[in-house]
Amino acid sequence: MDGNKSEGNSSGKPSRKKRIKKALITAVLILPAFLLIRFFFPTWTPVITVSNSICELKKVSINGAGLEVMIRGNDKDNPVLLFVHGGPCCSEIPYVRKYQDELEKDFTIVHYDQRGSGRSYESGKDYSDVTAKTHVDDLISMTEYVRDYLGKDKVILLGHSYGTYIATQAAAQRPDLYEAYVGIGQMSDTVQSELHTLDKCIAAAEEKGDMKAVEELESMRPSIQNGDRIAPRDYVREYGFAARKIDDNRDYLMAFLFGTEYNLSDAAGFYIASMKYQEGLIKEALDHPITEIVTSMDIPVYFVMGKYDGMTSPEAAEEYLNGLGGEGVREILIFEESAHYPQFEEKLEFSKWMRGTFTGE
Repeated sequence: MDGNKSEGNSSGKPSRKKRIKKALITAVLILPAFLLIRFFFPTWTPVITVSNSICELKKVSINGAGLEVMIRGNDKDNPVLLFVHGGPCCSEIPYVRKYQDELEKDFTIVHYDQRGSGRSYESGKDYSDVTAKTHVDDLISMTEYVRDYLGKDKVILLGHSYGTYIATQAAAQRPDLYEAYVGIGQMSDTVQSELHTLDKCIAAAEEKGDMKAVEELESMRPSIQNGDRIAPRDYVREYGFAARKIDDNRDYLMAFLFGTEYNLSDAAGFYIASMKYQEGLIKEALDHPITEIVTSMDIPVYFVMGKYDGMTSPEAAEEYLNGLGGEGVREILIFEESAHYPQFEEKLEFSKWMRGTFTGE
C-alpha cells in the first residue's frame, strides 16, 4: 500500500513526483524559447494616452555617435528635465519609468545612454579613448539637440552619481543652456568622499560585531587615501549605503527580462561596456576630482542627497557646495530615508520638491 502512494493515488491523478517532473520538462523546453525571443525582442516605450504627450525611444546622432534617447511626458510644453545617468556605463532607461510617473505629469523627461553605454554601445567598437571630456562634449551637444527638438530656450539639468561628474562640467561651461542644475548623489572631493564611505562601513561592521570585516576595511585605508581605489561596493551594499527602499539590481534584472525599452541583446551590451570601460572612467574621476575642475557656476545649483548615501558622501557634497562660487541659489536637500537613489527611494517627495521648485506648485 505505501509503495503505491509514490506512483499515484486512487483518484487517478498524477503523483506529485510526476507533476514536478512534467513541470521541469516544460520549463526546460520553454526557457530557451523565451530567452531567444527576449534577445531579439523589438523595443519601445509605452504610449502616454494624454493629449500633447510625448513618448519616444530612438537613436540620435551626437558628435558622430548614435546615442539612445528616451523622451517621455504628459505635455511636451512642460519644462524639460535632462537626466545624465551614472555608473559609469549604467543607463537608467531600462527601469526608470516606474520611478518617474509622477514627474511625467509636470515635466518632459529626457534620458540618454552615454557614448559606449547601454544601447549606445556598438558591438566590436573600441571606446577606450572615451573620457569625461568626451561625455561632457556629448552632453552639451545633446542639450542643444533637445532644446531645438522640444522648442525650449533652456532645460533643467540633472545628474546622478557619476553623471554629476559630467553634468557639473557641462553646466559650468555652458550656463546659457540650463535653467538650473540638480546633482543627485553629487560627486565632490572623491578621496574625501570615499574615506567617509569607508568610515561608515567600518562603523556598521563594528555595530554588527564583525571584527574580521573591520580589519579588512581598515587595511584598505592607505590605498583609498592615495586615490588608488574606492571603498568596496559589496560592503556598501551590504550595510545599506547604496539603496534602502529599492533594489536596483532587481530592477535591472526584471527590466532586462520583461521590460520594453531593453531586450537581452541590449543587456549584453550594457554589461560588456560596464566591464570594459567603467574602471577607467572611475580612475579618471579619482585622479581629477570635480572640486578641482569646477569651482564656480553661474546658475542655481541644488544638491539632492540621501542621508545614508555611501556611494557619494553627503558631507563632502555639502562642503563642495558651500565653497562653489558664482551666481544663483545654492541649496542642499537631505532625504532622510534614502541612500544613493533619493529620486527613486522617495519618489513622491522628490517629485513634490521638483514641482515646487520649478513649476511653483
